[in-house]
Amino acid sequence: MKIVIAPDSFKDSLSAAGVAAAIAQGLAQVLPDAQLLQCPMADGGEGTMEAILAACAGQMRSLVVSGPLGREVQARWGWLADSHTAIIEMAEASGLQLVEVAQRDACVSSTFGTGQLILAALDAGARRIILAIGGSATNDAGSGMLKALGLQLLDAQGSDLAPGGLALGGLARLDASGLDPRLAQVRFEVAADVDNPLCGPQGASHIFGPQKGASPSQVEALDQALGHFADHSLRALGRDVRDQPGSGAAGGMGFAAKAYLGATFRPGVEVVAELTGLAAAVQGADLVITGEGRFDAQTLRGKTPLGVTRIAQAAGAPVIVIAGTLGQGYEELYEHGISAAFSVASGPMTLQFACENSARLLAERARDVARVWLLRSA
Repeated sequence: MKIVIAPDSFKDSLSAAGVAAAIAQGLAQVLPDAQLLQCPMADGGEGTMEAILAACAGQMRSLVVSGPLGREVQARWGWLADSHTAIIEMAEASGLQLVEVAQRDACVSSTFGTGQLILAALDAGARRIILAIGGSATNDAGSGMLKALGLQLLDAQGSDLAPGGLALGGLARLDASGLDPRLAQVRFEVAADVDNPLCGPQGASHIFGPQKGASPSQVEALDQALGHFADHSLRALGRDVRDQPGSGAAGGMGFAAKAYLGATFRPGVEVVAELTGLAAAVQGADLVITGEGRFDAQTLRGKTPLGVTRIAQAAGAPVIVIAGTLGQGYEELYEHGISAAFSVASGPMTLQFACENSARLLAERARDVARVWLLRSA
């Protein structure tokens, strides 16, 4: 019997590799002779880099960079030497988890540190850069990243603009001539599942600004500032991508990646699946088990369990989900190829308890799934 275990991480609890290991432990208690193939997954958010490096035997590197509010942070990035591919998680340098809730400020937070990671990848000889842009603390349309890469953003007095999205409202002149020439030799791929435009009611500022600390009035000001930056970018580049799907991802980082880096956008789970060889792994599988921290209707927006299920379906393998919790609308996923879904919670428990005991709870639920699977095979 061959079972492929391909979960996402459980946020604030276990990495994808940790989740896979716990599920394998539980399955092995009931199915000691089964071939258990662990294939940690991710969808472009936190954990994407670790999942890829674990599968591809890549190198983890680190660099001290400027964090979202300008304080130095130690940020990691991944390197696949054979293919000269860099994996950069925006959250490592510009992530929301780097800023305490009371200090979150969408008006001044900057993506400069993400640009510094890209420079490090260029220095290493990268020919392909995969940019995972989930979990950002920023709303600067990627302008900070571009400044790190050589873009000049000047006010009416010819001075450099202050960091952050709000300052873009005072942009008077943009000079792209100083952008690092090596960027033209690199293929950029953005791993994301967000299709928002840059501006407007469904844009970066309105949809994501509040969770990053923006008040209603600041949301309006940020939206106008990002539109002003897009106007200048249009004049400098001769093309306008602000309304393209994904331009509003990660506080507008999608816009900068499309307009200035020529990036292509792909669902994060698709990128990870390709690099980890998931399609080959599920060939001949009797069962595929996937999961995530919260499994609900939002999973339909391109999260890991849905992506894994599509690949498993192509191979004719059934899929079971083990999740931290089953949220509203999770049953909709049954119409998309998932056979069954289970929560790790065995009874009333606090979130803290569930997180602290997630490995044990996952193993127990996987054990239960294996016992049911034995009945099917009897």
